[in-house]
Amino acid sequence: MRNTIGQLCNRGVITIGAGATIAEAARLMREHHIGALVVAEDGPGGRVPVGMLTDRDIVVEVVAAGLAPPSIKVGEVVQRAVFSVSEDEGSEDTIRLMAIKGVRRMPVIDSGGRLVGIVTLDDILRHVIGSLTALGDLAERERRFEAHTRR
Repeated sequence: MRNTIGQLCNRGVITIGAGATIAEAARLMREHHIGALVVAEDGPGGRVPVGMLTDRDIVVEVVAAGLAPPSIKVGEVVQRAVFSVSEDEGSEDTIRLMAIKGVRRMPVIDSGGRLVGIVTLDDILRHVIGSLTALGDLAERERRFEAHTRR
């Protein structure tokens, strides 16, 4: 059975609007113990991702530049090009897309472009490691079965 990103993603995605301040974004990241927020706008039927704001964006673009986080808006820092993936996409294709785009996180959208979740490198690794562990267990069970039946 093919795993879709909709099955693997985290549907409890934390969003922020472009008009919020960087200080508000940093508080949200701290409160939820996350390193990125999906920047989203209200659209017909739900939220639509328009960008990603990472903790690195805050450090490099705001703190290192000597700017005041309470006075800078998320929309001034976030890059508008957001790469997202359909919830129906396969995990292998998503891994390739993330590698090509050089991103560790991607918003997951439905067929109408509405935000339904987020998939991260950690989500993908857990999935891949689980599959590899199952394969390793299979090989070990096969060896035990053979040893038991060929005595």
